[in-house]
This record gives sequence, C-alpha cells and structure tokens, in this order.
Amino acid sequence: MNVNLTPDQRAFVRRAIETGRFTSEEEAVQEALALWEERERRRDEIIAALNEAEAALERGEGRTITEKSMKALAEDVKARGRKRLSTPR
Repeated sequence: MNVNLTPDQRAFVRRAIETGRFTSEEEAVQEALALWEERERRRDEIIAALNEAEAALERGEGRTITEKSMKALAEDVKARGRKRLSTPR
C-alpha cells in the first residue's frame, strides 16, 4: 500500500523521527492506525451505550430530571461524601 502524505504531515512525521519518537515512517503510520482503531472502538462503545439508553427510555425505564431532583441528588452525594470522610479508616 502506498500512502501519500501532505507536506505538513510528512514534516510532522520527519520531526517525530528526528526527535526519536519513531524510528521510521512505517512505525509512525502504524501508530496512527492503532490510535484510529482505538478511537473507533470507543466510538462503537458510545453508540452502543446510546442505543441501550434509548431502548431503556422506550421501555419506560427513564426518569424525569428536574431542578428539584438534581438538588436532591447533589445533597445525597454530599451526605454520602461527608459520611465517608467521617468514618475512620
């Protein structure tokens, strides 16, 4: 496979090689592809989580969030945090 880089990309890779980050252009491209693969895996996980959340809402499993419920949640979190801090370890 041949890959044509833009002049800026080529300079970027050259600088990475010169500074010792990579030993070759191939290594730099392999790293870029590995990062791309990881990003795509994370994207797929996020999409799956969103799909599950939408399905849960359709099943009626969601809850209405209001200013009052957010304040109650914040108070609950604070109370649990205070209790945890006051418990000897």
